[in-house]
This record gives sequence, C-alpha cells and structure tokens, in this order.
Amino acid sequence: MKNIAGNSYIQKKNAIINLDLVPLDEIIKNYETPLHIFLKKKIEDNISTFNNIFKDVFEDFECFYSLKANFLPEICKIVNSKGVGANVVGIPELRLALEVGFSPNSIIVGGPYLPEDLLELSIKSKVKEIIVYGLDDIKKINDVAKKHHIVQNICIRVNSQKYGSKLGVKFNKNSIKILKQSIKSYNHIKVSTILSHFTTQMNDINQFDKNIKNLVSNLKILLEHEIYIENINFGGGFPEATVMSHNRLTKIAQIIKTKVDDFNIKGIYLEPGRYFVGDSGLFLTKVVKVGEDRWIFLNIGNHICPKFAKCSLRFYNASQINEPHKYKTNIAGIVPSDQDVLAKNYFFTQNLIANDYVIVTNTGAYCLTFSNRFPYKLPTIILIDGNSIKEIFDPKRDHDFSIS
Repeated sequence: MKNIAGNSYIQKKNAIINLDLVPLDEIIKNYETPLHIFLKKKIEDNISTFNNIFKDVFEDFECFYSLKANFLPEICKIVNSKGVGANVVGIPELRLALEVGFSPNSIIVGGPYLPEDLLELSIKSKVKEIIVYGLDDIKKINDVAKKHHIVQNICIRVNSQKYGSKLGVKFNKNSIKILKQSIKSYNHIKVSTILSHFTTQMNDINQFDKNIKNLVSNLKILLEHEIYIENINFGGGFPEATVMSHNRLTKIAQIIKTKVDDFNIKGIYLEPGRYFVGDSGLFLTKVVKVGEDRWIFLNIGNHICPKFAKCSLRFYNASQINEPHKYKTNIAGIVPSDQDVLAKNYFFTQNLIANDYVIVTNTGAYCLTFSNRFPYKLPTIILIDGNSIKEIFDPKRDHDFSIS
C-alpha cells in the first residue's frame, strides 16, 4: 500500500483507495459530496507522537489542545481520551471543554478579551490558569477570585517581538512597575507562567528558536526584578503532523531544553492544535466544471475550506489515482467570487473530467472554525475508526456545528 499525502491512514493499492480500513468506493456509494471525513486513529497517533517526544525530554511537560483548531465534540472527546489538556479562548469553548470531560485543572483559558462571564465560570470551575494579554486584566481576575475565595494562577502572554505583533505584554520599566505592584496588592492571583506564541504553520527551526529566545529574554527581565516564574508556555504554531518530521519535532524539544536548563523552571507547556487534528481531516469533493486554461471547479470553496485556515492543502484525483499528477492545474471553488481560488498551478492529472472525485487532504484544523458557509449548505461529517464509520454531523439533523 502506498501512502497518499504522507498519511498512513490514506493509502492506495493499484486503483483502490482506503481511508483507514474503509474502501473509498464504499464511502462514495453511501454519501454525497462534499463530504468532510476525519480519521480517529490519525488523531490518536499524532497525540501519542507529540507527547512521547516531549515527555522524553522534559520531566514536567503538559500539553493543552487548542480548541479553536477544531471544536467538534467528537474530536474533542478523542483528544481528551488521550490525557491532553485544553486551551480555550471564550465561554462557548470553555463550556464545551467541561461538557466533553476535560478536567478543570487541565484547562487554560484566555485571550485578548476576558468578559465577566468567562472569568466567573473559569474561576468558579477552578481552571488551571487564566492567560492575560494585558496587565489591566489582573485586577479583574483578582476581584472575581476574591469573591470565590480562590487564588487563581495567571499566565502572562508576552509580545512575540514578531514584526507588527500587537498581542501581549512588552516588559519595560513601566510595565514591570505595574506588575510588581499588582503582585504585591492582589492576594487572590499568582503569576505562575509566561507565554509567547510566534506564528502559525512554523516548520522552520529558526522560528521556534526566535520564540524560545524571546521567552528566555523575558524570563531574565522578570528574574532581574525578583519576579519568579514557575512555568513556560511556548504556545503552538506547529504544522500538520505529516508536514513536520519526528526528527524535527525532537530537535525543537532539545533546543527548548538547552535554552531553559539554567532556569529553575517547573513546567514546560505547549498548545498544539493543527498538529493533532490537521492531517486527520479530508474533503471528498467532485469536479463540477472544467474551464479553459486548465481551470477546474470543485463543489467546495473558501466558504468551508478557507484560505484563512492556512492549511497545507493537497489535491488528488481519486478517480484517476494511478495517473501521473504532474500537469499544472488551477483549482477554484464554487463561491461566486474571483477570490475563491484554492490553488494555482497545482500538479494534477492531465485529463480534467467533470464528476471526477477529488480528495483534499489536511483539512482537519481551522477549516470548520473559520468557515462562513456562504452560500451553500453544510457538509455531512463522518468519523472513520478502523472499518467503522460514524456520522458525527448531519446538516439536516444538527443544523449547525458552531458552539454557543
């Protein structure tokens, strides 16, 4: 069997394609396109690989799945079953994390906006940490924590120093003064962690190195002012698992260890999202039109597979899977806009035929959460586990997969 898109759960032998143990022909026979498919075992493998690599390097390593990558309840249940924590940015995600079984002590909450109801539920539920993007939020947290007689752990997101970045705290004379005064005055908070998130889809070791150096630099500033931090959170930004090799992941873990070994750090945290679920998802779609100059139109588009998701999309003509994919082709969606271009000059089969089935891989992260669904109906979503198929979203029954 030959892997498709580097994914051991999407394989072909001769002209037969299997998704895990399910023949693609069986899916085509029973479902209409577009169809969104998730591979349960791929998620489980990705989590095990990630955890094993970092736990081999760090004694106190904790991982928090970023729910914004994919908040389908069935996907979150799989992640939770692997002993991973959750990172949530708002009250709908927090409620979902609690509902699917994440322990509050394994949930970190935060973002640039911390409304009162989010702080109330977070603190009342005794979540592990609340992330602040600005020091003015510390008083708000202290006030709610005081009401519930709780000392709440706080993580400060520091500015990544990436050009143009506005998120996070920049430590200088004034901000250090404010932080020290807050620590002294507020008895119901504890500043336990600092976090830096550099960017998304980081497959360059230098990007991780810059993020690590930024955190270490901020850690030194805090230590100089006798502000002691227990944990460091290196954020996420990992690409799909099929894009990042195990060796590269190991090297990142080793670089982090080298840079922080001299500090008395208790915990090392990471917040992967895309790495866990990105390559577990694929669209089964159809060529609905063949245009001039090697343009094809699929019955998905940016409404459900948005560019904003920044996925490492791969396109395969499933109906001609044995034919060479070496002819430059332009691939568009069906949203009535010139902006709905999925790929240009992508290597595809020579013959472009309407109604051919196309597999689009690496669509498990952010496609659903960033989708706008305009102006077409939602796709059915199925979960494959071995030779079993479970329908986890039916647009006729479930109406919408958003959370509220």
